[in-house]
Amino acid sequence: MFLALPFAMCVNDQSADSTPISISMKAMVGLQYDVVRFKVKPGSKIKITLTNVSDMSHNLLITKPGARLDVVNSTQELAEKGPQMDYIPGIDAVLWSIPVISPGQTKSVTFTAPAQSGVYPYVCTFPGHGFVMYGAMYVTPDDILPDIKNDLNIPESRRQDDSVKEKELAQTQNPVIENPHPYALIPPYFYNVFIEGANPDAIAVHLPEDLSYAWDAGNCRLRFAWKGGFLDMSDLWKGHFDASAKILGDIFYRDNTEYPFRLGENAAIPNIEYKGYRLVERYPEFHYTLNGIDVYELIRPKADGFGLIRDFRIPHADRKFWFFANHQDDPIEYEFTAGRYKNKKLELSPAEAKAFTITMTSYYLAYKKKKE
Repeated sequence: MFLALPFAMCVNDQSADSTPISISMKAMVGLQYDVVRFKVKPGSKIKITLTNVSDMSHNLLITKPGARLDVVNSTQELAEKGPQMDYIPGIDAVLWSIPVISPGQTKSVTFTAPAQSGVYPYVCTFPGHGFVMYGAMYVTPDDILPDIKNDLNIPESRRQDDSVKEKELAQTQNPVIENPHPYALIPPYFYNVFIEGANPDAIAVHLPEDLSYAWDAGNCRLRFAWKGGFLDMSDLWKGHFDASAKILGDIFYRDNTEYPFRLGENAAIPNIEYKGYRLVERYPEFHYTLNGIDVYELIRPKADGFGLIRDFRIPHADRKFWFFANHQDDPIEYEFTAGRYKNKKLELSPAEAKAFTITMTSYYLAYKKKKE
């Protein structure tokens, strides 16, 4: 869910020894900062204050120009050291930072803006956030920022003109569903959250048609899917120790394979590495590698509400790709746009694996609807 937020902030010039110019930001639900860009004069003294009003932890790192993705990728290499380092890699590309803050916390950083003009990205490097949660600090003597609709330094979802902004703001002031947020949650939207049955870095996505799924970023696989309500996050919001989100609905699919994707003639289980995600019309498209081969997966709801549509892209596929379905207790009907399906295994040639779709229809959901 992305809502109308302040797009830019401009601050005035000042002498080097004056009181810092204060810039207040909020880390919002939906993996975004409320201030997506701001402008300062070279050499200005700046104080950024970040308040976390979302339901998960965030940080803020300011990087050298053009270094955002390098910093995000370096953070992923911290592995188990990440939490104790606040997911801040010790590299020269990181200029200033605010450490990880939990929901409800506020922290600040004070610094002198560079003397050299340029676009200095800021980004949240909490696992999975850095590919979509970022903004731009413009260090420039000029008074005008580039047209926001063409600003490639901010997320695509935030490149909107004022008329769109005002329309969205009006919608947020008239929520259509009751929830603990100050605005309406309109699917698709998602949380990085702990759910029993998945790794702590699971991504839970609520789709239209009252469908939801949990995607395990640690193992790069769809763990389970359900229909009905989304999640009860109350224990997490209250800060309970070892709390987890509770599913509000009926689970209709649960992956119980050793691993669903295989490679090569021998259908061997590959080495897996998570690369993040991007938003495609507000749906997360997950990016991961299998033996170094890039895989992109986007999950949408079936229009009848009885299952999921999984779109895969493997642009550089150079060997056979296999999908293994559950062998037992799987009341799911599978349809494929390519390949050969036999004995619960889909086999695709390298050419077929470059782009294909798996449609999963739940007999349980269809039967339940018929009974109603």
